[in-house]
Amino acid sequence: MAKTKSIIRELGNSEATSKIRFSASLTRPVAKGVSRHGESATWTFLVLPKEASSKLPSRSMVSVEGTLNGTVFRGTLEPDGKGGHWLKVDRKLREAAGAEAGGVVTLEIAPVAPDREPEPRVPVDLRKALAAAPKKAREVWSDITPVARRDWIQWMTSGKRAETRVLRIEKACDMLAKGKRRPCCFDRSGMFDKSLSCPMADDADDESRGTRR
Repeated sequence: MAKTKSIIRELGNSEATSKIRFSASLTRPVAKGVSRHGESATWTFLVLPKEASSKLPSRSMVSVEGTLNGTVFRGTLEPDGKGGHWLKVDRKLREAAGAEAGGVVTLEIAPVAPDREPEPRVPVDLRKALAAAPKKAREVWSDITPVARRDWIQWMTSGKRAETRVLRIEKACDMLAKGKRRPCCFDRSGMFDKSLSCPMADDADDESRGTRR
């Protein structure tokens, strides 16, 4: 029993030390920089400091849980194409945390355990394509892990042009139908093919905030 308690204490201490603490500025994206996400700029984002990002287990997407200004949240950090990460902060979380665009927020995060990986949101066009795809494609899609499904979606949405997205959806359904469980030759960090990046900051918004200070 004493040994069991000791192990539990060690796990607790390990979990505490694995938390990553940092502060970052919330930035509003320019309208032209949000087309890949299909949403208006009611949300904000932050770029992780290099030191904080370096403590993460991957240069690609990483699901995390923790607090933002003391408000509990779960989210997925996205690669910025430069070896770092950025986080989308929607309006609901921002308001709950009492934060504003241009302000500095404090975060405490840790990567989620593999068995707690959240399901990614499947884009409508991919969902429709899967529904029309061969049964084998749907079976493989259902059988792979949430992380693998996230990789497929990231590969599809990282295309810069609309026609690229269409072609990748078709190719994804074909590969899944052939039993492929991951997109091949895909740079998940965006560091080599530069297909991934964080949104562009709204400089005009930054200037207007500066005049109010």
